[in-house]
Amino acid sequence: MPDFIPPPTDLQAAPVHPGAPLVIVDVDEVIAHFMRGFGVFIARQGYDFRVDRFALFQNIYRPGETEPVDMTIGRELFDGFFRDGSGDLEPAIGAADALASLSTKAGVLILTNAPDCGREARGAWLKTHGFDYPLILNSSLKGPAVASLAARTSGRVAFIDDLLPNLESVAEHAPAVARFQMVADERLRPMAPAAPERHTRHDDWPTMKRAIARAIGTA
Repeated sequence: MPDFIPPPTDLQAAPVHPGAPLVIVDVDEVIAHFMRGFGVFIARQGYDFRVDRFALFQNIYRPGETEPVDMTIGRELFDGFFRDGSGDLEPAIGAADALASLSTKAGVLILTNAPDCGREARGAWLKTHGFDYPLILNSSLKGPAVASLAARTSGRVAFIDDLLPNLESVAEHAPAVARFQMVADERLRPMAPAAPERHTRHDDWPTMKRAIARAIGTA
């Protein structure tokens, strides 16, 4: 019997041109308005979604209650959203055009922390809204994944995410990668932990596109 060869992971299968610049971009609150869409889905399940803090499950309440739901319920709703709620997501203004422009001179990869149960729905949403780039599902801090991808090209690499821990992780594991923070939802921007002295912050895509192009040498 021949040896079993496991299928390649998203990371291993992702196409990276060995001499080209590379843009690695998150989905939620970067190219998609996640909190808006999640809030719509939550309301359909009979819960309140209150944007009280830069958090997720801690913003989910039963109607009339003052304490958020427990983590188990939050996780069930989260997984349910990725299976059934992608249609509630709106793309961030200008994101598709910006990535399309960058993709003429650089590779573009989507690196998102999402459950595998949402792979099909997330992939379909990306294609529908003009983000038809290779999709990589991740489940932890993104530094190791970005380092692995960046090591496969001699071109400059940029990484865009909304979460400071992911940006810090990339700084640790792949310090040569240019790091950018974006928070698409205006309600969340004042609450989002940031470190602009270490990770460039832009919250609109026209400005972000120009900054990325300069960073990867394609301006």
